Amino acid sequence: MASVATMTASGAAAGRGQAVARFAWATLAYNVAVILWGAYVRVTGSGAGCGNHWPLCNGDVVPQNAQTQTLIEFAHRITSGLALVVVFTLLIWCWRKTKKGDWPRYAALAAAILLLNEALLGAGLVLFDYVAKDESAGRAVFLSLHFGNTLLLLASLALTAQWLSRNERRLRIAAKPWQITVVCAGLLAVVCVGITGALAALGDTLFPAASLRSSLTQDFAASSHVLLRLRLLHPVAAVVSALYILWIFVTSPIREVRSRRKLFFLLATLFTQLGLGALNVVLLAPPWLQIVHLLVAELFWMTLVLVSAELLLEPRETVEVQVPSLLS
Repeated sequence: MASVATMTASGAAAGRGQAVARFAWATLAYNVAVILWGAYVRVTGSGAGCGNHWPLCNGDVVPQNAQTQTLIEFAHRITSGLALVVVFTLLIWCWRKTKKGDWPRYAALAAAILLLNEALLGAGLVLFDYVAKDESAGRAVFLSLHFGNTLLLLASLALTAQWLSRNERRLRIAAKPWQITVVCAGLLAVVCVGITGALAALGDTLFPAASLRSSLTQDFAASSHVLLRLRLLHPVAAVVSALYILWIFVTSPIREVRSRRKLFFLLATLFTQLGLGALNVVLLAPPWLQIVHLLVAELFWMTLVLVSAELLLEPRETVEVQVPSLLS
């Protein structure tokens, strides 16, 4: 009877541990959806749908007789507010289920801080009128900070979910200094790809081209807006990040990645992203394709972060649930 009771208690503890892990993955998926809706706000020019009021919408808690752009922006604010509730719920739950020194709780804490910063940057875009057709350098700076923060937020949530799922609470760095440098440089290059991609998407939205030829002309013309000339940085950064991916696959420099499925998914998203990028240029960046491009970019980034973490880190202590045999 004692063994049965122990097994039942252990099973319940394992179930609660998996419950918070599942909630972490759900939190990650929800934040991806919120980010994609934010991109939809940009490509539809709905960022000024609530005016320059924040957190109110055109001075009201709930907009009255709202137009389509107002509804789109207001929906984004509601979903973003719910994201704060969801992430802080994850933080509290994770904090209760882990101990001091456990990496998942600090990853969840980083996610909560980054989400607060995300909200502040989003508010700044609205309050400074860096929305709709604004072409200022300030908007480009805010957008770069916003997107860079978004990538770090997704990385924190993805790591939280993975470590909780695997019951990996304590980890240690297992890489050599030069290997750490390569991984950090590779991840930084991918962040630059994301930021330059966000700027390129903004340029496509503000200065739509009538043809592929005119689009290419815009990139090199001295009279073009700086956002258009910065578009060339995006493919350059993409090449550098692709070299990092190649380094992972060819050299396997540190140790075998524990999940080969992640490697195949990483490769698949990389080639898909390159194809979508080329299609984006040929089709002159239609809104739907920009959003699909962003979705694949986020999937690629999160997978790359998880693979890079496996290359750099190894468990120092794995928490396992021991279930005594009924025959013992």
